Amino acid sequence: MARIAGVDIPKQKRGIIALTYIFGIGRSRAKDILAKAQVSEDKKVQDWNDDEIGAIRDAVSYYKIEGELRSEVQLNIKRLMDIGCQRGIRHRAGLPLRGQRTKNNSRTRKGKRKTVANKKKATK
Repeated sequence: MARIAGVDIPKQKRGIIALTYIFGIGRSRAKDILAKAQVSEDKKVQDWNDDEIGAIRDAVSYYKIEGELRSEVQLNIKRLMDIGCQRGIRHRAGLPLRGQRTKNNSRTRKGKRKTVANKKKATK
């Protein structure tokens, strides 16, 4: 297994797919990295030699990835919550942010259903 940016990359996959296992690298960025490192996109990770892995590590180092990117995202969310804007309030409440309706769906954001019992009628 090749280790790039602190992430073990699966060796049986093609390079362009394997690089997407790193947080902050998608298909298009992986394609750019491999082009910069002059490695074929279709070449599997197990077929990379040490020089190619070094070139890929150098190309990856130009991007903000993994822990640094995660902390930046968390700081951005914290900033939104601190200034009290609409998105920050929705983050704080654990509701969807981008205008989705919450009456029926949005279970991913709201979590498991919390059933509210009905009031029982008073007997005479």
